[in-house]
Amino acid sequence: MKTLAQCDFDGTITEDDASFVLLDIFARGDWRRLLRDYKERKISVGQFNTRAFALVKADKPALLEALKGRVKIRKGFHELVAYCSRRDFKLVIVSNGLDFYIKAILREIGLENIEVHAAQTQFHPEGIKVQYIGPDGKHLDDGLKQAYIKLFLRQGYRVIYAGNGDSDIAPAKYAHQVFARGELLTYCNKNNLECKPFTRFTEVVTALELL
Repeated sequence: MKTLAQCDFDGTITEDDASFVLLDIFARGDWRRLLRDYKERKISVGQFNTRAFALVKADKPALLEALKGRVKIRKGFHELVAYCSRRDFKLVIVSNGLDFYIKAILREIGLENIEVHAAQTQFHPEGIKVQYIGPDGKHLDDGLKQAYIKLFLRQGYRVIYAGNGDSDIAPAKYAHQVFARGELLTYCNKNNLECKPFTRFTEVVTALELL
């Protein structure tokens, strides 16, 4: 059976959330109030990112420069990529984060060929425009990760899922195997959703070798 690893980015591949780093530095307004609204499910992830990044007036080079030295890649990620390549597993990043910094960070660590699906960004003087486009080419306000895992399942993949946040809960329910951290791990433990906890990706590789 062909296998695909669907992996979240911020807080999963990275140790910190790059979008939060950028908002802390550049947002001209109370973006954390918007984050609270999102966590309390008063607004969607699309509404959160749209409103929060509209508060950022800096240009792309300034944002990418600010991330240097502030975002660390979780240990073992290169090993996971190499393992997937050896086993002919497809590795895809599906993230609620923003495409421009995800691709820049991957390029910086020599992994720019990984397939990425994330929020599309356009830079304007009045702020960053953010939008999610699903696999069918239509605008999504929420559920990007679910849309892609459903697509991969329709394509006949056995899907391995790795994530850390609330937004990983819904897609993880569709996966054949789940590797979890943070809020996703807490949910899995409370709701008897089978998963394997991990702190570094070498633990994921070790578990995959047993499949």
